Amino acid sequence: MSSSATEKTTNGTNGVQTKDRSNLIPFSSRLREGRALAQDVWSIFNAANLPSDCINLGQGYMNFAPPEWVKSAAEEALNSVATNHYSHPKGRLRLREALKAHYEPEFGRKLDVDSEILITSGANEGQYSVFVAFLEQGDEVIMFEPFFDQYLPSVTFNGGVPVYVPLHPPSHGKHNSREWSIDFDELRRAVTPRTKMIIVNTPHNPVGKVFTRDELEKIAAIAEEFNLLVMSDEVYDSLVFDDNEHVRIATLPGMWDRTVTVGSAGKMFAATGWRVGWLIGPASIITPTLAATTRIVFCSNSPLQEASAVGLEQAKKRGFLKKQCEEYAERRNILTDAFDKMGMNYTNPQGSYFVLLDISNVKWPEDYPFPESVLGRGRDFKACWFIAMEIGVSSIPVSEFYCEEHTSIGESYARFAFCKDVDTLRRAADRLQKLKKYLA
Repeated sequence: MSSSATEKTTNGTNGVQTKDRSNLIPFSSRLREGRALAQDVWSIFNAANLPSDCINLGQGYMNFAPPEWVKSAAEEALNSVATNHYSHPKGRLRLREALKAHYEPEFGRKLDVDSEILITSGANEGQYSVFVAFLEQGDEVIMFEPFFDQYLPSVTFNGGVPVYVPLHPPSHGKHNSREWSIDFDELRRAVTPRTKMIIVNTPHNPVGKVFTRDELEKIAAIAEEFNLLVMSDEVYDSLVFDDNEHVRIATLPGMWDRTVTVGSAGKMFAATGWRVGWLIGPASIITPTLAATTRIVFCSNSPLQEASAVGLEQAKKRGFLKKQCEEYAERRNILTDAFDKMGMNYTNPQGSYFVLLDISNVKWPEDYPFPESVLGRGRDFKACWFIAMEIGVSSIPVSEFYCEEHTSIGESYARFAFCKDVDTLRRAADRLQKLKKYLA
């Protein structure tokens, strides 16, 4: 019996011996391997632990509502009978047809709504279902660091073994996210006979890097050579700035047959709580994944699928995606202008809604009262805690998105989310100026 399931004998308050029955049943080791039981960054930097007036730029959720016309579509769906009941496990046909119309020009091919598009309960559940469908015990999955933290438990829960390849930040000060580079010799060395899959996240969370065509072609060549499945997490595909080109790896020669592309209504329409995502790929990938997702959730939220369909049907004719991208660029610039004014270095993102601030020169008193939860972790945990408590703006320490071996790469950075309204960002920018007195 594992230590988590021992029945201990203790003396009660009346001196009578009683048995501790609080941990009778052993939990699965996969929870430990996937960091699922560890106190994670989200619980440490939870609003409940921070000052009540702290401005939350840590977590990547919006503090504004979806567009009115999308909300109206959700209300209409809730007031209808059919859309309040089970959808087909593939997803509502109207949404799959809307995705077909939206993405066929992007992929440069016809898409079959029955076999090549699958609706999932958020992008995360879609990714999880792919792992369920394709991973055998001991299969290795390559992920670029820093990585979206849900990848790790999703891989390990399904018997997979994560293999980490870091993106390398430039050594100079202020820079563009494209300068975070891949060492392709390092990537090639990471491939073994057990490698099954590689995860590509572009635009990248948290770096904001939009992978170049050349980088994706080199990744594609390795995937072809070693027969790897590619999961292309493109949930920020509608948030690409400064005329950067978002290249879909599935469109490269030979890659459609081995790539599943992940998308999100939550990111596209500022509705992260709706949990509506999708997968696009060949039937050979979508069909097994459908079998998995059907047994995990059966179907996804019906009325909000319908509202997401309306959003996609009307987005281009309303000029919504272009306007939204311009608004996010404005929000980004509020933060980067503030960092410039402070004289601090940062990574200017090409996409997504995060900025990485270099906090390596932030200093605090030696006797500063840090909580136990941030001790023994990367230096960035202390920096982010100090900034939240003393400056009143929360952020997320980036070393959370690295394996232990590569923590030193991430601990120079804090992630600030700019998916907030302009007034909130301006208040945060003003507060952050107070950080100057703590810079070495």
